[in-house]
Amino acid sequence: MAAAAPSITAPVQGGRSKSELIAFAIMVAFFVIAPNFIYPIFLMKALCFALFACAFNLLIGYVGLLSFGHALYFGWASYVSAYAAKSWGLPPELAILAGAATAGGLGIIAGALAIRRQGIYFAMITLALAQMMYFFAVQAPFTGGEDGIQAVPRGKLFGLINLADQTNMYFFVLSVFLLGFLLIYRIINSPFGEVLKAIRENEARAISLGYKTERYKLVAFVLSATLAGLAGATKAIVFQLASLTDVHWTMSGEVVLMTLLGGLGTIFGPVLGAFSIIAMQNYFAGFGQWVTVIQGVIFVFCVLLFRRGIIGEIANALKIRL
Repeated sequence: MAAAAPSITAPVQGGRSKSELIAFAIMVAFFVIAPNFIYPIFLMKALCFALFACAFNLLIGYVGLLSFGHALYFGWASYVSAYAAKSWGLPPELAILAGAATAGGLGIIAGALAIRRQGIYFAMITLALAQMMYFFAVQAPFTGGEDGIQAVPRGKLFGLINLADQTNMYFFVLSVFLLGFLLIYRIINSPFGEVLKAIRENEARAISLGYKTERYKLVAFVLSATLAGLAGATKAIVFQLASLTDVHWTMSGEVVLMTLLGGLGTIFGPVLGAFSIIAMQNYFAGFGQWVTVIQGVIFVFCVLLFRRGIIGEIANALKIRL
């Protein structure tokens, strides 16, 4: 039984593909020069959501688990980070870590309950848990209810770098995003990641080879929740605000849309998907409620013409990995 296990992990290769390295270099170069011609606040918001989408993609794209409740981790990490920075006076790095740790803890509890089911039952359990915590956020005194937690201080990073400066704040957010992105890349290109892909393709076969698939799924779920929390906690410091919007079910829907639009199961797809959705929300704001309709039309268009997502179709056409 144990001897058969390497058949799943054998395809792992230590080296990174040339196409991925080139794409990563282009992405980093763009983010470094982008503040010169794009509003930094927009970029920081897009980077936070890009990390959120990448975390969600780790679960759905590489394990095949569709969560409708990822706003739970994103939003509650935002609340904890904001409260820790404002009420406890923690520096930004510790406030963000507190938020991410909270998301990881919630991920352990929710994951332990949800992974026992599959398909629509798994999705509904995650949604139910997220909605339960949403209503708790409405009533809890420390969340501020509909007002949220406002005027969150950005503070000084490591007691030295003043994050009130937009440039400092931007490059801090970029560093957090790149750290999370590279961690996700390492996860999916490790033997652990290969087992996750095997579970996605044929869980019964993975079980027959001796893998404890529920343990792998739980670890992946917790990692995804923690990284989603890292994104939410960072967003709270950037915008100096944590609100009910972050824990609402529509936030879970948005991250699904971002991931599918960019490319499910691709490393760069969620980043492009997040930037596309945030750009539409920002630049189409003048259309009011019609923004949602426009997003829906674009989504239907992409589903019909780009079944693999934008990045997925590009990678397939060029026969490369992205």
